Amino acid sequence: MEEGRRIYFDNGSTSWPKAPNVAEAMAGLLKKGAFNINRGNYEGAYEVEELVLNTRDQLARLFHAGDSRNVIFTPGITYSLNYFIKGFLKSGDHVLVSGMEHNAVMRPLKQMEARGVSWDIVRTEDDGTVRPEAVEDSIRSNTKAVIMLHASNVCGTILPLREIGEICRRRRLFFVVDTAQSAGTIPVDMEGWNIDFLAFTGHKGLLGPQGIGGFLISEELDGYMEPYIAGGTGSLSDSLYMPETLPDKYESGTLNLPGIIGLHAALSYIEETGIETIHNRKMELTGYFLEGIKEFPDIRVAGRPGVDGRVAVVSLDFLGKDNAETAFELEQRYGIMTRVGLHCAPAAHRTLHTYPQGTVRFAFGTENTKEEIDLCLKGLRII
Repeated sequence: MEEGRRIYFDNGSTSWPKAPNVAEAMAGLLKKGAFNINRGNYEGAYEVEELVLNTRDQLARLFHAGDSRNVIFTPGITYSLNYFIKGFLKSGDHVLVSGMEHNAVMRPLKQMEARGVSWDIVRTEDDGTVRPEAVEDSIRSNTKAVIMLHASNVCGTILPLREIGEICRRRRLFFVVDTAQSAGTIPVDMEGWNIDFLAFTGHKGLLGPQGIGGFLISEELDGYMEPYIAGGTGSLSDSLYMPETLPDKYESGTLNLPGIIGLHAALSYIEETGIETIHNRKMELTGYFLEGIKEFPDIRVAGRPGVDGRVAVVSLDFLGKDNAETAFELEQRYGIMTRVGLHCAPAAHRTLHTYPQGTVRFAFGTENTKEEIDLCLKGLRII
């Protein structure tokens, strides 16, 4: 391997490099005054609070939500999904999920079985898609919610959220969406798609730092949810009860202010660049990679074979060689970083018929190049 060469194809795990000015914005906060909001009654704290409010506004615009007060910050999307699953569901409730879900959904639901919550996997096609009629056919009298990711972290397949949201609204079900692989890459319309709970993470397609995420919640759902975490909010400090107003109801403790400021810088970059521009660049690289893979008869592409109906995530199953060995050789020989295994989504791999061996996942960012992909294809020929 050429000394010092690093080719990063693991943007499905976390984006790298981050958006311009993210590191500088975080460092600037820490150097100039990392004052606590909702606690400090002085100018420096108010300046930080204004940046946090601006970040809420950015997220409300990005996801087409009605009010930035309904934007809640958490440590990440896994926390956000737990807030819904453990703050809303009760004994006797039933939930529907797709066959592509991440363990951020599946493990909390498994825990909730002990509390009397049941769940079913909607029939999911071999390429990771879900037909809306399959959702409708699976609804029971005690079904309370549908939880689905927007795009698969394993194979990139995009689910038909608009159509599923219409079903949820008509059948009076709450619609919960995991945007880990879609936020910042493809449009998400919370109001237009009848989404009641939209979970996001800041460090993937949003190009921000790790450790910051959150959710957006509809007014109707908020009336039924209990705060999963309780504690100090800096408001109504005379009361032992949690505030009922948003966002304080769900934001106990000290917020990750450096993370929010970094996310603010990343969202500013996305607004200036445009999601369509970002998506087109990623899909150009994805199409180039998929075309190159066609020459390998012993490599199977999991999920959809082309660029239609997917994001820039490609999973490969090496039929004549151990997937882990292949990923190791790509990194050792060529400095190519991928992710190998089950990607915290065993249900998805069962759907895609790649369980238990898993796959080698390639996820492209805008900073990748065709020259890097050419080197990867050359390496695969040798390996």
